[in-house]
This record gives sequence, C-alpha cells and structure tokens, in this order.
Amino acid sequence: MSLTIRGRVRARGQPSCNGIFCRMVCLPRSIIGGFSRVTGRRNQYQPPNLQLQHPELQQPLAGPEEWAFLASFEQQYGTTHPFFYACSFMQALKIAEDEHKFMFMYLHSPEHPFTPSFCSGTLCSDLAVQFLDANFVCWGAIADRGEGSQMAATMQPGSFPFCAVIAPTAGNSIAVLQQMEGPIDPAELVEILQRTMEEQGSAFGSARAREEEQMRTRFWEEERMRARAKEEERLRADRQLREEQDAAYFAALQIDQEKERLRNARAQKPVEASNQANSEKHGQMHMEKQLGKSRQASSIREAQCKETAAQRKDTQILIRFPSGERREHSFCCTDKILSIYRYIDSLGLPGIGNYRLISSFPRRLYGADQMGMSLKDAGLHPRATLFVELL
Repeated sequence: MSLTIRGRVRARGQPSCNGIFCRMVCLPRSIIGGFSRVTGRRNQYQPPNLQLQHPELQQPLAGPEEWAFLASFEQQYGTTHPFFYACSFMQALKIAEDEHKFMFMYLHSPEHPFTPSFCSGTLCSDLAVQFLDANFVCWGAIADRGEGSQMAATMQPGSFPFCAVIAPTAGNSIAVLQQMEGPIDPAELVEILQRTMEEQGSAFGSARAREEEQMRTRFWEEERMRARAKEEERLRADRQLREEQDAAYFAALQIDQEKERLRNARAQKPVEASNQANSEKHGQMHMEKQLGKSRQASSIREAQCKETAAQRKDTQILIRFPSGERREHSFCCTDKILSIYRYIDSLGLPGIGNYRLISSFPRRLYGADQMGMSLKDAGLHPRATLFVELL
C-alpha cells in the first residue's frame, strides 16, 4: 500500500502549536459563515452519551448538502461506519471543542480507484468504527461538492482517500495535526490516530485544562465569599438573639427587684397597704406585659433560627464513582453545583482527577458552565443521583 503522512514533519515557515509542530490552515470565509442546520444520523454503532450531550442533533431538519455524503456512502457501503455528523464543518468543529476531542475529517472521492477498498475494508471495519466513535468527532463530505470541495481546495490533498486530524484554534484557522492520503489498513489507521492523540493531545488539552482550572478557582473564591457572608449573617442573628435574651433577663430581674421593694414598703407603712397593693399590682402587670413581649420576640427569633438551620440541609445527593463506590451527602437547596465538586475533592479518593458530573434520568451534564447554578435551579432538589465521569 502507498501511504503519505503529513503533519508530523515541520515544513519551512510552519508555526508550532504549543511546542508541537503542526500545520496551520486558514479557513475560507464560506466555511466560517457556514453555521446552519445541524442534525445527526444513527448507524449500528453509536456512542451511548451522544443523544443527551447534543439534544440539538435530534432535530429532523437537515439540508441536502449535509445528507449528501451519508446518503452516498451508505448506499454503497451500508450503515456500519463511524458516526459522521451531518452538519456544517464549523458546527462539527464546535462539537469537538465542546467535547474536548479532535475532529476526524474524511473527504470522500467516489470515483477514485482506492476509495472502495478503503471504505469497505478500513473505514467500515469494527476496529476503526469503535476507535473513531470513542475518541473523535467525525465529519465527512464529498470532495467535489459543497463544503467538501471547499475543504479540498483548502487542504490540497495529493491523493485519495484523504483523512485528517484537526484541532480548533483561535481566530479563523485550524491546526492540522495529522493527514493521511492513499490506502491504509485498519490497524495502521488506528495506530497513527492513537500516536497523534498521545503526542498532540497533551499540548491542546493543557490549555483547556488551565482554563477550566481558572474557572473552578474563580467559582471557589466566589463560593468562599458567599460562605463567609452566610457565616457573618448567622453570627449577627446569634448576637441579636443573645441581646434579646439578655433584655428579657434584665426585665425579669427588674420585676423581681420591684416586687421586693414593694414588699419592704408594705412592711414599713402598714397604713398605706391598700394603696401600695394597687400600685404593686399595676406595676407588676405593666412589667409582666413588657416581659411577655420580650419573651415572645425572643421565642419568635429562636424559632426562626431553628427553622433556618433545619432548612440548610434539605437536599440529599447520592454520588456514584467509576469504582462503584457511593457517597451520600446533604446540601442546602440554595447551594451551588460547585459545592458538590468541593465535597468530592475533599474526599481525596484515589484516581479522581479531572472529572465532570452527570445525571442519568434525564441525562444532563453539570460542568464548569453550570457550577454557579443552585441545586434547586438545577433540578437536584430534594434528592438526586449524580455520576462522576472521568475526563
């Protein structure tokens, strides 16, 4: 077999991507402006989390150009093939960026003599299908039609079949990390893709990891500030409760002192006993009324504090880890998704590094963009089960 591999050798004038050499390609304006309809198409093998991660792909609308490649491919080679997104190039690139994966691009030339053997023997093999679906976002197009012809003019392949591993970059360019031209067997294809992921993945993944770490640090700082504000509010409430209790105590003490003074006065002035009794009764009623008000206010405040304390932990979250271990913890419904991340990090479980939280029914991702949501707004109140998915 003849095989041409580009992208691993740095040509003159090519830039480097985070210290690893690759080829930078500037996209044409027609491709950049190609955000339009998006839809997906299932084949015999589909990633289990695809439907919930991209609900927009369930829309039945798709233009003829998006379906042209899949219709032509499946008509000749069947439905067992990698999951090709039937959407524009830029939309597929955005999906790859959101899922922290590279894009596998295939330009299909139906009339080329090498195409039938490559499609049936390599691209549709179980080894290639499972590896590509598990590790890449795949996008294909006919090389002489629509966006396929525009990408062919941009990439300038020397032969077909043509495949490339692409990573998104800032601006209107893409990084071509690897490209393959000509026939190749499934084992060689998987080996090249695996090597490209190992060599290039760390460089392009580190930037995303740093960005997520910065976002997580920022959320933690905000959470600490909110926790500090809550603690200060609790201290103010406790201080106010103590002041009210002290006021009630001193009011009772004043009543006792007044009673003692009245008793002494009656003993010293028996003649004024009747008038003094009336005065004592009136003073006692007045002071007891004040004491009742103070005690009532104190009881209301104390009940409110107890009710607030009882409502702090009103949401039960069951967390399931990849090892099968389960942990259950109570949170307040007003706590943020970040509080769950902080709790998991505080456990110090081995093998738990970068991860994200997912609910099963309905399936929903709780990542960096959802960390600021409260548990109640996220639909996790009063009880929910979350899965830890390692990245």
